[in-house]
Amino acid sequence: MTLRKGNPALSQTLPAFTPQDALVALMVTVSVSDETIRTSELVAIERQVNHLPIFAGYDGDRVTEVAQTVYKLMEEEDGLDVLFAMVEDALPDRLNETAYALACDVAAADGRLGQTELRLLEEVRHELDIDRLHAAAIERGARARHMTLEARGGATRA
Repeated sequence: MTLRKGNPALSQTLPAFTPQDALVALMVTVSVSDETIRTSELVAIERQVNHLPIFAGYDGDRVTEVAQTVYKLMEEEDGLDVLFAMVEDALPDRLNETAYALACDVAAADGRLGQTELRLLEEVRHELDIDRLHAAAIERGARARHMTLEARGGATRA
């Protein structure tokens, strides 16, 4: 594994991600970014894993293992850098927009986006080298998919 930054010793103690693991790891990271894992976000992750073609043949039991890796990384000072390096190593470039779309869907699942989630999505967009215009379209699609009939409070509606 080649790390651009982060703690090489930490990354060597963790199992390498498959491309699907990398997608799950980004979704879990978005979910835990505000230090509150909401049921709606967990349901969004489960729904994506169970129904999207990119996860065909993926062992759903791996979600728990990947989530534990994310939790472990988030406890470390440079854990996010290590996570991004692991994702970059596992994820083919052609799936970067897919990864960003999944991350946006999880962020929008609870109907509110706090500053922490928005900053993380910005960093994910940067790390995955998502064009600004493409990112805006992906974000708008996530917002549209997670609209409700009633208005919800929060920092920013999905």
